[in-house]
Amino acid sequence: MLTNSHGNLTKMPKVKQKINFNTPSLPISTKIISDTPGRLRLRVAHCHRQPETMEHIANALDAQAHIDEVRTNVDHGSIVIKYSEKNGNLDNVFTTLKDLGIIFGEITQGSTEAATTVSTAVVDLNKRVRQATDGVVDIRFLFPLGLSILAVRQLIIKGLQFEIIPWYVLAWYSFDSFIKLHGITPQKPSTETGE
Repeated sequence: MLTNSHGNLTKMPKVKQKINFNTPSLPISTKIISDTPGRLRLRVAHCHRQPETMEHIANALDAQAHIDEVRTNVDHGSIVIKYSEKNGNLDNVFTTLKDLGIIFGEITQGSTEAATTVSTAVVDLNKRVRQATDGVVDIRFLFPLGLSILAVRQLIIKGLQFEIIPWYVLAWYSFDSFIKLHGITPQKPSTETGE
């Protein structure tokens, strides 16, 4: 209650904020934690873990006929969506999430807004490249390809230049390639053969 200039108590009408569910202000970065029939669990990036944002997502999802239940945990950034397992309902869930401005990709702990923006842009670009090439290539293929083309160009122009490569760079590449090439779990001997 407020008092007016005459000292009388007056009631101010509550102004309700109208939320438009179809036009989010910024993309919401999330990661799929688990996807089992009838249940989808997402983790929202730290910068979007405000109660209002999580409630907005939960309310919009809960309003959909193909979604049975939505649970959120703001502290962990978790959203659990339970839906009926009829054909196409998972696609409907993903369509609803996309309409809410939710994008999927790797999220990191404590990422800044700038890092989230760059990550969002790269995920979107990767999706567009994959769609343009009908799934044949993506950025994870094109980026190393581009670097290898530059390496071949430098090799042709300047030669090997082994004399200017520091020893620690060669040592690191040696260690790194060994780990990557031999980074498989050794198989246990079979008990059936008596080994």
